[in-house]
Amino acid sequence: MVYLPAHFEEHDLAFMHQMIRDYGLGTIVTLAPDGLTANHIPFVLDAKAGDYGRLLGHVARNNTLWREHREDLETLVVFQVTDAYVTPNWYPSKREHGSVVPTWNYAVVHVYGPLVIHDDPKWIRGQAGMLTKQQEANQATPWKMADAPREYTDQMLEQIVGIEIPITRIIGKTKASQNRTSEDRQGVIDGLTEIREIAMAQIVARELNPT
Repeated sequence: MVYLPAHFEEHDLAFMHQMIRDYGLGTIVTLAPDGLTANHIPFVLDAKAGDYGRLLGHVARNNTLWREHREDLETLVVFQVTDAYVTPNWYPSKREHGSVVPTWNYAVVHVYGPLVIHDDPKWIRGQAGMLTKQQEANQATPWKMADAPREYTDQMLEQIVGIEIPITRIIGKTKASQNRTSEDRQGVIDGLTEIREIAMAQIVARELNPT
């Protein structure tokens, strides 16, 4: 379990889902016969499934993850959304009393659930198509699987295996200077914006001025 002080705990499921969509590369942690393994996999979130949604992905057929995971244990997927170093120089309170230290702000989502394997060509093609559509959405001319020869994509799809994680638990941690005064938090926003750490600045601003 992640260390989670109450003031850093994220309760907004829609926000956690959006963070997964925006930063879709997850670190999936499983227990194999030789110990813990970690793989880095892009996921599609199906938010409508169950209470918390489900993750859909795929791995290379040569990856032992899909054959050697412990089926009786939960799988953990960590989405490291964004992070940034925070210098005390950004705090107005530094100029008042100097009793400040550096810290590190970050936002993460931890997803738990069983690992379900799909070694079915139709399922795998559907997941690959969804992932492609998701990641190509911001392109001027999105690439589609149909742009490549069907024989070629069939060969490529034969080399991967589908995975699904029905989400049974989801834990969000948003460490965004909530333990500082509003003046210090505004200083953090200004400092992060100046060094172009925009994603983290926006999250600090969200925590400072919730809507």
